[in-house]
Amino acid sequence: MSRSAHPAGPRHADVLPEGHYSAPPADLNALDPKVWSHTVSRTEDGVVTVGGLEVTALAEEFGTPAYFLDESDFRERARAWRTAFGHDADVFYAGKAFLSRAVVRWLYEEGLNLDVCSGGELATALSAGMPADRIAFHGNNKSVHEIRTAVEAGVGRIVLDSFQEIVRVAHIAQSLGKRQRVQIRVTVGVEAHTHEFIATAHEDQKFGIALADGQAAEAVRRTLALDALELVGIHSHIGSQIFDMAGFEVAARRVVALLAAVRDEHGVELPEIDLGGGLGIAYTSDDDPREPHEIAKALSEIVTRECEAARLSTPRISVEPGRAIVGPTAFTLYEVGTVKPLDGLRTYVSVDGGMSDNIRTALYDAEYSVALVSRTSDAEPMLVRVVGKHCESGDIVVKDAFLPADLAPGDLIAVPATGAYCRSMASNYNHALRPPVVAVKDGAARVIVRRETEEDLLRLDVG
Repeated sequence: MSRSAHPAGPRHADVLPEGHYSAPPADLNALDPKVWSHTVSRTEDGVVTVGGLEVTALAEEFGTPAYFLDESDFRERARAWRTAFGHDADVFYAGKAFLSRAVVRWLYEEGLNLDVCSGGELATALSAGMPADRIAFHGNNKSVHEIRTAVEAGVGRIVLDSFQEIVRVAHIAQSLGKRQRVQIRVTVGVEAHTHEFIATAHEDQKFGIALADGQAAEAVRRTLALDALELVGIHSHIGSQIFDMAGFEVAARRVVALLAAVRDEHGVELPEIDLGGGLGIAYTSDDDPREPHEIAKALSEIVTRECEAARLSTPRISVEPGRAIVGPTAFTLYEVGTVKPLDGLRTYVSVDGGMSDNIRTALYDAEYSVALVSRTSDAEPMLVRVVGKHCESGDIVVKDAFLPADLAPGDLIAVPATGAYCRSMASNYNHALRPPVVAVKDGAARVIVRRETEEDLLRLDVG
């Protein structure tokens, strides 16, 4: 099935403007399994399906834009992380990537723990039945109310991020008659190979307590001196969307050196080390992420080797995958509104969403893939920029990609790998209504986060 071609922008690689894109793919109708969830395929008629359901039927029932989350794929990825690290390590799903009560229940059933970083995420976790002792509470500026709620609930650990927080958590725990398990987040001075705004282990940034100038060692001293706190380990997180394991090796070496210094000064071997998350996923065919079993093997070998060299008992390892689990499991479905060719440049394809449902391109210069999903096409490829409907020139969803030259208003296109940091960072810019999250599995679909309505917006406007 195809449509008549219309005037379009550049189509051939030898006349394309300079930009960040690869050559046109050999087959525009192909779906690279690296960037799509495992149950995504095309029917003989060319319509893309997920969980056995055609996107055309899903769009008719749930509207667009909408996030469609492959529950089977999510569970499979969560299970792969749990299996890879075994019973001698802990896997904490990073709730900031995407969190809902349905997701919390899936995590609980698959044996994962949960990392939260706000009172809202904690409330979601507890309301969905995640045991408090399987929750870690993160964040660089936790409020008194958030800390009190966490301690009262009995969260398994609070990750201390500053000297003020050491005192704050201790005071609250003491006032409640509790001894709170804590870790200290340290910045280890590793320049992760990622975007500046998502690199988190160099000294000049807001997270953690610096290792290089002795502040981390002082934080350990102060924490050990407080009876209301039980220091169980050291936490390190070097950034996000990282493919190179070298940064984790340097971070582990420096954290283990701190553990050895703690032993030498205090006669205490801390039992835990958390190496954070940040492992990358495939947003485009050029990305080459590692599998969970490869990551588990590499991290375990790094920590074991460094501990043996320091004559330390190997601590229990924790990791915090978020994007690596939920990112590839969802795609965002849009309807094409306008197709605007610019001669000699590219074609602008406007969709019914944009930066309100995916801010990452504007925020991080993130790259995505895109595909025509309501049909196939034999038309030649055209270079496109997929943009939203918001009042910003930076309202870009996919900066440079190829779609068929006969693309037309009313077509459905989908952007894969939008499970992480899209719905969780969504906004109401221009009073847009945040899209729903629809879980699909075995031929059934259900809303797990409903679409916002105009009534929702007006209900908050009390002026």
